[in-house]
Amino acid sequence: MSRAQEAIRAVRENMRKVLVGKEQTIDLVLASLAAGGHVLLEDVPGTGKTMLAKSLARSLDADFARIQFTPDLLPSDVTGLNYFNQKEGEFVFRKGPVFSNIILADEINRATPRTQSSLLECMEERQVTVDGTTRKLADSFFVIATQNPLETTGTFPLPEAQLDRFFMKLSMGLPDEKEELKILNRFLTEAPYESLEPVCSCQQVAEAGAQVRQVYVHPQLLEYMVKLVQATRDNREIRSGVSPRGTLALLHAAQAFGWLDGRTFVVPEDVKAVAVPVMAHRLVLSRGYGSSVTGEDRIREILEKVPVPVEEWEKK
Repeated sequence: MSRAQEAIRAVRENMRKVLVGKEQTIDLVLASLAAGGHVLLEDVPGTGKTMLAKSLARSLDADFARIQFTPDLLPSDVTGLNYFNQKEGEFVFRKGPVFSNIILADEINRATPRTQSSLLECMEERQVTVDGTTRKLADSFFVIATQNPLETTGTFPLPEAQLDRFFMKLSMGLPDEKEELKILNRFLTEAPYESLEPVCSCQQVAEAGAQVRQVYVHPQLLEYMVKLVQATRDNREIRSGVSPRGTLALLHAAQAFGWLDGRTFVVPEDVKAVAVPVMAHRLVLSRGYGSSVTGEDRIREILEKVPVPVEEWEKK
């Protein structure tokens, strides 16, 4: 096991001290981090979205910034701005919160489309352009955005172009009876979050990203991924299928999931594990009267229909 794998697994153990019953979600978030993608968490209030982001940030030896998105938030509040410094007699750039390593974009759909779009360049190109000057962001730049699906008053739904830049879209889900009892017992006399210490550096996150890209993917598995994506484009129930960016995200997510499991090669189970969170939010569905089918449902249907190849997946 490499030094980067040990560090990322230590982060996982840290987060599990705080979050109960969210092992799969934690693994998917860490796979996104290792693969260099960004995560959108959509769920009702109180399910632990913010705590997940804060637990991750506290487990990393990295700069963390939280941006509370509101209707009056300006793009310059996110990216930074040039202001005239009277003492120095010249314009000076004041960096915005995006010049940190880990960004929590809380309730992102409460900001106007103009402010939402200020994150587009940051997320895709790892850079910020203000007044014609382009500035690079940190190599280990990771955005976790949250949104509440229930409240629609005063919100601005993310457009497809913005959604497509999120590597995965995840839902925390509500705990069952046993998990909720475990939460009560865990937080009865302790505050696990307060005791978390950094266990992974930005350098190790960068090493993880380089190692993920070296994970072997069998040609038949590449064909399997392409068939899954093509199935979203040839479906009458889907108005717009997964983009080529989504295809690449599926590949890198499967590599990261296999790497996180300690393997040097991808297996079909890796592809299936990441298919829904990577692909579902990229679909634009054809809505009929009374239709309640979601993008997640469509991807699960496609996973059942597309034959899974059988092969020796290790590199020969």
